[in-house]
Amino acid sequence: MYKLDRYWHGLLHILFPQRCAGCDTVLIHQEHILCSTCLYHLPQTDHHKDTENETAKQLWGKVKFQYAASMLTLSKSSRVQRIIHQLKYDQQPEIGIYLGKMYGEILLENPIVDRVDVIVPIPIHSIKKRKRGYNQSEYFAIGLSEALNIPFDTTCLKRTVNSVSQTRKSRIDRYDNVENAFAFVPQTGGKQTPNHVLLVDDVITTGATIAAAAQQLIDGLGCTVSIVTIARA
Repeated sequence: MYKLDRYWHGLLHILFPQRCAGCDTVLIHQEHILCSTCLYHLPQTDHHKDTENETAKQLWGKVKFQYAASMLTLSKSSRVQRIIHQLKYDQQPEIGIYLGKMYGEILLENPIVDRVDVIVPIPIHSIKKRKRGYNQSEYFAIGLSEALNIPFDTTCLKRTVNSVSQTRKSRIDRYDNVENAFAFVPQTGGKQTPNHVLLVDDVITTGATIAAAAQQLIDGLGCTVSIVTIARA
């Protein structure tokens, strides 16, 4: 049976080869999501070692938070940009789980995660979710949850405004675009109120979206918020 399984696995690999999310080369045996070259060259940050990192500084003065970090640095036409695009638009949510597990293992080095009660992904509007089929940040949260052994919750925060893309907007317009875009959803069913929430998203640029969502959690739960993203633009 084992030999038969290996045979079918090999045949499927030939007929439908898996490709690297970073460079589109065909993955070889034991590679998953990213090839060895892309893994080696990923522009990983050391944010987990520095409380005054670039992501934290981006959020200073915008919202009160305990800790903030990004896993990767995103630049134009880079492998990270391609990975994020694959995750968001090419029906590959498993990339989010993969990156979440990877970063979760790194974040275990930081004692701040011991204080986190629940992981909450930034929600997308229901219209956009129906069109895309999934929320990419939710899959990143799933991967983090598995690595950190912390539950995740997708019910306490919702997107109330289907904001247009932030990509081509100025910094001021980005803040106007997400004003009142989120709402806290009161918890029912006897759920314990978390004291410390880890809010996660795919990319932070100006910090407008994350700040708006974090403030809803702070106001609604009276909790401490920490923030983690896959990448920082």
